[in-house]
Amino acid sequence: MTTALPADPEAVFTYGAPQLKFGNRAADEIGYDLSRYGVKRVLVVTDPGVAATGIPQRVADQMAQFGIEAHVFDGVHVEPTDVSLNEAVAQARASGPWDAYVAVGGGSSIDTAKAINLLTTNSGELMDYINLPVGKGQAPTQPLKPLVAVPTTTGTGSESTTICVLDVLAQKVKTGISHAWLRPTLAVIDPDLTFTQPAGVTAASGMDILCHALESYTARWYSTNERKQPQQRVPYCGANPISDMWSEKALSLLSGSFRESVRDGGNAKARADMALAATFAGMGFGNAGVHLPHANAYPIAGQVRDFHPKDYPSDHPMVPHGMSVSLTAPEAFRFTFSASPERHVRAAELLAPGADRPSDLSEFLPGVLADLMRDIEIPNGIAAVGFGEGDVPDLVEGTLKQQRLLATSPRPATEDDLAGIFRRSMELW
Repeated sequence: MTTALPADPEAVFTYGAPQLKFGNRAADEIGYDLSRYGVKRVLVVTDPGVAATGIPQRVADQMAQFGIEAHVFDGVHVEPTDVSLNEAVAQARASGPWDAYVAVGGGSSIDTAKAINLLTTNSGELMDYINLPVGKGQAPTQPLKPLVAVPTTTGTGSESTTICVLDVLAQKVKTGISHAWLRPTLAVIDPDLTFTQPAGVTAASGMDILCHALESYTARWYSTNERKQPQQRVPYCGANPISDMWSEKALSLLSGSFRESVRDGGNAKARADMALAATFAGMGFGNAGVHLPHANAYPIAGQVRDFHPKDYPSDHPMVPHGMSVSLTAPEAFRFTFSASPERHVRAAELLAPGADRPSDLSEFLPGVLADLMRDIEIPNGIAAVGFGEGDVPDLVEGTLKQQRLLATSPRPATEDDLAGIFRRSMELW
């Protein structure tokens, strides 16, 4: 199956990325980096678990030598919600103004910092900026302050992207805010900071890296879209030659480091390769976009009842983002195979070099994924995290709200198609 070309096909793709600093002890240089922006007062945003490691305070303390006053906010909610983001924004407003923000932690901390930055520089409320049809989908009108993103987990890619992800509790749906101005000014990737990440978090967040790379690599090709006017261009423009380069390199790095980083969290090379893969995958999907596995993940995470994943906070039920993305990925890639068989096969070869090709090539990538997920102890399908056949209509309804992501799918998915993917994802092996 190929996507029919529009009458006036797109001929332009876009690429954006933050400034990047990568390497051991890179986080020790953030005070210097911020001093070049002339900032004097900085809010360091983190969650309680990361704060307990002392890393955020260490980052804050080393700014003083550059005349920067830094304060730590450690109230980030793991897997942010509209409620938690509004609380964080209210506290930042009350203690501000701030010249810049530094996010230290996983995607939850980085996304919370993005929301704080947006709503302390622009008027309005959170729902004004949340993507349609969940929110109003408005764009900011005032430039944001500098944001330095310092990931301590390897997975989200939020340090490279223009996306802030959250749960809207009243609607039981995960959604986001997307605008080019949300992209961090500087991404500081320090592999030393990821050694505190336990195996369960490494596995779940690593599946997020993997799906970022796979989805951007198999996304709808940019020139199969209708041509847009300059003001209509969005960060997700479809697969393109530059995003392909980042995605392929991320898959190659994952092939040699993913299992090892879960098995032995002290393996410095595996940790560094995972950090680099997360960054490369973020640079790929932050421009090409993601599609069905991510669209399906939002209602899975938003409608969770009583699942408590290994190595995550136990105070509330949750399906971590990377885990929720992975749970329908094998079936999603079976569905999209016909749109670009050669890309699905190439992705499987990059992820599992030397693996035998099955006679039915549509099973190659799903099989490679299932083998990996078993090895790193990802739950066996959505039934394993608490869903049943009766939940499928609500899950499909939640996915249909993710039109920004569904538009990037290489093969259009109907309501019935989505229902089939969810049903076949109850058990994956």
